[in-house]
Amino acid sequence: MTKDVIALTPAMPDAMALLAGLHAGGPDLSVHSLSDGAVVQLRTPDGRPLVSVEAPVLVHTHGEAQRLLGSQAAAPDVPFWWTEARASTAVAEAADLAGSFCGRLTLLLGGTTWPPEAATVRVVHTADGPTGEEAVPALDGDLPAVDILSDSTAVVLADRPVVALTAWLSEVLRVSADSGRALHIVTPPHARLSLPLHTALTGPPNRWVVQAPEGGYFDGLSGAVLHWREGTFTPAPGDDGETIAAEGFALPEPPAEQQLTVSLRTLHAPDADLLLGRSLETAWHHLTGAAPAGWGTAEPVNLPWSPRQLTALARDRAPAPSHLLAVGHPERPAIASLRVTRTKTGVAEEASLTLGYANDEHPPLDALKALAEALAAGPGLSAMLVTLRRARRDLTVPAHLEGAPIPVAFTLGAADVRAVGLDHARRPPLPQRPEALGPATSPALHYRLGDGTDPDAWNTLQTLTRHLKSA
Repeated sequence: MTKDVIALTPAMPDAMALLAGLHAGGPDLSVHSLSDGAVVQLRTPDGRPLVSVEAPVLVHTHGEAQRLLGSQAAAPDVPFWWTEARASTAVAEAADLAGSFCGRLTLLLGGTTWPPEAATVRVVHTADGPTGEEAVPALDGDLPAVDILSDSTAVVLADRPVVALTAWLSEVLRVSADSGRALHIVTPPHARLSLPLHTALTGPPNRWVVQAPEGGYFDGLSGAVLHWREGTFTPAPGDDGETIAAEGFALPEPPAEQQLTVSLRTLHAPDADLLLGRSLETAWHHLTGAAPAGWGTAEPVNLPWSPRQLTALARDRAPAPSHLLAVGHPERPAIASLRVTRTKTGVAEEASLTLGYANDEHPPLDALKALAEALAAGPGLSAMLVTLRRARRDLTVPAHLEGAPIPVAFTLGAADVRAVGLDHARRPPLPQRPEALGPATSPALHYRLGDGTDPDAWNTLQTLTRHLKSA
């Protein structure tokens, strides 16, 4: 597995510190700049990639090191600098070289190295030829080499507690898609995905490939047994030709912890004073009592929460869409994705906020009506769906089946109610009538669907959806 080593330093790695780190392999290695300077790569004299170093990231968000590296990970007080070195699998000494690079940074700048046992400051000499898997070229000549590259698939090997949607991995996803390739991330069975990476890998052609303890591979999201055929991982059919499910993927009982997910869509007319992220912030306040702690475009989520800065970034990227992330404070695990797109009539925000609860905690279902009222009173609410599922409190995704989400409530914004027709929207064929929110002449409607324990709530939601569409 690829060795990732991270230096967490209170001071920014300056040119002298980086130079000292890059000399960990001695004077014979060459240094190359990739991705418009976002990545520096050490290579052997014959051009084999050894270590790729991402641009340092200044992290202002408390708890990100522990969220992504494990609860025991030591980190300087925020803000601190996160510098990630990724060792190639093609050369056995590359992992030691990454450790020496990060160890030298922390020696000069203070801070810590993750994992701590990787830190060293010695000079690492590399062999004359490949000792592991053959090195592969950079995708389109612009990215550091992935671990395996075929005509159809780019494969990344990763071994860390939580495999996250880093800036580097986001770029690999983008370039893989642009080159017509799938991205397959291969991990050991103990690794977990962050929710943002889980979302990015959901659906073909991308996959999370898990090395089974007893040998072989399986899909970490579906449980299908996989094999390597013709340059890609594909489902391995059984004797009857059907896909085989990996043993142990479906646990006898889902975890007792729970996740509450709020998915909402808001539409805004063009306005020079528009601030994005306010609906997401409102949801965060109602469900946690605080605003988000930070936002960013990748993990670690590094910037202090600021709707104004978030809006400025989305404006700069327009008319292209913006995909953003937000996280909460460590005492209440919460993470959200936010997609901002241009529409024919303005701007659309699609947010999905997920919060984690221990088995002795109660998700705030009684706060959902007040949240719906607050969103309906603000500008542009189109719809909100709330679901509850049995899954990990820390919001990471393990390589086994967790509970399916169950609908709890649905809210239809005032403009959508008008489009459907108020009389029609308030009379669905359901046991319970919706609650009107806002002005009596143009209300939003809040539909209660259950308490998150009965899967039949999906049938209730489907009945409601068919009714609204039949208007």
